[in-house]
Amino acid sequence: MSVPPACQLILDLENRRGVSCRGVVTAISTNALMEQLCLKYQQRPWTETLRLVYFCMDNPLRRPVSHAPDSPLLSCMEKIERTLHAKSMFSVMNALESLSRQKGLNVHVSPSGTACYITSMMFYLEVQLEKDGNLMDVKLAHFGEAPVVCDDLVQLLRMKNYDAFGKILEDLSNMYQIPGNSEMKAKGYLALQALEKDLYSMSLLDRTQDVNRVTEILHGKVGHLVPRNGGTPMNIEFYISPYQILEAELNPGSQVCGTKTVVTIEGTDMLHKLPLSPLIVDPQSGEDSNPAFLQLTDELSMDLPALFVLKFHQPVPMSSSSIEDIHRLTGIQISGLKLAPLYELIVWSALKDKCSEELSTNESCFFVSLPDCPKHCYFINKGSEKSDLAGALVSKIPFSHPKCVPGVIEILRHQVAYNTLISSCVSDKHINEVMIDVITSREVHCHLQLNPQDPALSCSDDFIARAVKSCMSVPVVMRAIFRNAAKVKADSKTQDMDVDTKQPHEPPSEQITDSDSLKESPSVAGQHDLVVTNKPSITDSTEENLSTAKLETLGDNMEKSNLSSRTETLCRVEEN
Repeated sequence: MSVPPACQLILDLENRRGVSCRGVVTAISTNALMEQLCLKYQQRPWTETLRLVYFCMDNPLRRPVSHAPDSPLLSCMEKIERTLHAKSMFSVMNALESLSRQKGLNVHVSPSGTACYITSMMFYLEVQLEKDGNLMDVKLAHFGEAPVVCDDLVQLLRMKNYDAFGKILEDLSNMYQIPGNSEMKAKGYLALQALEKDLYSMSLLDRTQDVNRVTEILHGKVGHLVPRNGGTPMNIEFYISPYQILEAELNPGSQVCGTKTVVTIEGTDMLHKLPLSPLIVDPQSGEDSNPAFLQLTDELSMDLPALFVLKFHQPVPMSSSSIEDIHRLTGIQISGLKLAPLYELIVWSALKDKCSEELSTNESCFFVSLPDCPKHCYFINKGSEKSDLAGALVSKIPFSHPKCVPGVIEILRHQVAYNTLISSCVSDKHINEVMIDVITSREVHCHLQLNPQDPALSCSDDFIARAVKSCMSVPVVMRAIFRNAAKVKADSKTQDMDVDTKQPHEPPSEQITDSDSLKESPSVAGQHDLVVTNKPSITDSTEENLSTAKLETLGDNMEKSNLSSRTETLCRVEEN
């Protein structure tokens, strides 16, 4: 006969309080233990016993897990919590109470037991349940506002996704972590509302009825903006790779997301002048389709111990030059950064979910293989000690005025495009020299350099640049170079045989738009190095972009073992 976890909890709690239990758990039999518990609690109502059990469940959470005397309690608590996943009003209420207390919030249950109120000084949540535990509604009310229904929170609780629900509670609390009294915190919320309205107005610039999400992500002034909804903060999606675009096209209805940032506000030690009302006069009244802003006067602003921030779900490797550009744009220094070699940060970011051991780009080489192409070996090193080759992992970008956001978004696009290109050479399996200049997120210049002993490859810089822009993957570009060289060589031999030797003929030209040119077997030997540089922005070129069909040809049948999970999905679809 096993000891019920509730009984074990009650007895252990009494031992900790110094109450005599006529013995120790390990020194008496199970039957004797159960008899003692029955005698002790037979005169007490069941509700009192339940309160004691739940007190035991909450109490260990406030103590270190490594505390030896609490280990049995923690084990029993986990068993009870798993048991209480049953669909009942009592279990749902208990889960909400426990979760809210962990986040430092207050909890109140209505006398009927069907409503739970999660409260703080600046907001409250009202969760309405039916008698059988089914969720009816979730409402959120900020300071001084009427409650509104939050569909996102309703969906999370119906799915019993308490982790995501707890994250939203945490975000709501952090939004009001501004030094000062409730009036100061309320002003911070007003400033955030004003910023959100200005950003939404900017998102409408140049928007047409038939504009698609990808165009907004890559070209919109503030990317693809999703307004704050209930407990979910406003977010901006500002970059998506060619393979992610292809994955979305091949899987209609799939949730393929690019790189996002969240718009919120955070407390600071110093005062900053923040707008308390929208500043855009007319979204179309400025020069070059840029909005015109009102002057930040004392009537429209207030000095607050807070700043607006763009927060990332995962830290973004950024070069020192990009960080400095953001500093000049916003006038605010990003604090807490630790400089390191940029390429090392990009490699770490690409492999952090695949490799547990620490990686050093001084010692690591990466093997990438594609079908019908020699295996590539990439060595990514620190390079020189130039400042633009150093970088840092950036988790958030502070700013104080909405006019800064479009410029910051463009810098982020440039950086993430650069990171995507370098990451394409990184694999968890640990050379004509191709120089690739990432000019902007929409423009890439390339140049092919050959070893004097190697044969010519007949690949122009324009050919390579168009291939890079179509896939943002160096291994795929290398395969395109090999295939094009093989195609040119085969065509040259054919023409030599078919055309009269006396009749001059034009040399075959590269045909990146011909899918057949990408299917010939390569015939190039030798090992090659990769050099990537980052140069200042210049005028956009008019280079031709490959269609989605050509991109699909470039990336077909990629080996699943050496590619990201997104590309694996594409390959499975193509193989089917």
